[in-house]
Amino acid sequence: MSRRRVRPEELELWQQIARSTDPLHKSRKLSPATRVSPKPAQITANAPAPIPSFTLGAKAPRGGETAYSPPSTADRLRADPVNMDSKAFTRLKRGKLAPEARIDLHGMTLDQAHPTLIRFILTSQTRGLRLVLVITGKGSREDPYDPMPRRRGVLKTQVPQWLRMAPVAQAVLQVTPAHQRHGGDGAYYVYLRRRR
Repeated sequence: MSRRRVRPEELELWQQIARSTDPLHKSRKLSPATRVSPKPAQITANAPAPIPSFTLGAKAPRGGETAYSPPSTADRLRADPVNMDSKAFTRLKRGKLAPEARIDLHGMTLDQAHPTLIRFILTSQTRGLRLVLVITGKGSREDPYDPMPRRRGVLKTQVPQWLRMAPVAQAVLQVTPAHQRHGGDGAYYVYLRRRR
């Protein structure tokens, strides 16, 4: 086993530990020759700088207390490109076009609403209808004591996704939030393609 020299910081640490212990034989004293004392010049020269006092989060940037929330379903639908006639789309957004049929999904579970919506859309396209109204409702109110904020309306979020999936995606030309006179935030206009 090779012997290496003891570093000054190790020696200082050893002396701190030795001072905090009680001797086994109190009557026996160590002679000054057996005591190990470091050279003070070496310790101060090689000693690291002391750590300044700090508090957690003191240097953290102070930003606004607002949390980022992802865009809502209505915001995503408004950002979608217009696939239908622009004049008809403008009239649709203003509530000037009347829906030819409507379905109300209030009170349904996801398992009940999904097949009902598919059947309604495909039947409406077969009948030659162009504009239908799908009423989802706004959803139940948020619980102010809920530890995690949740979005309102499961159906309100799911219906636009279902309309982009097979088998109804080929029938749907445009989905947009309804005008206030036709249900506002709780309903969607679904503009259907012509059947060929």
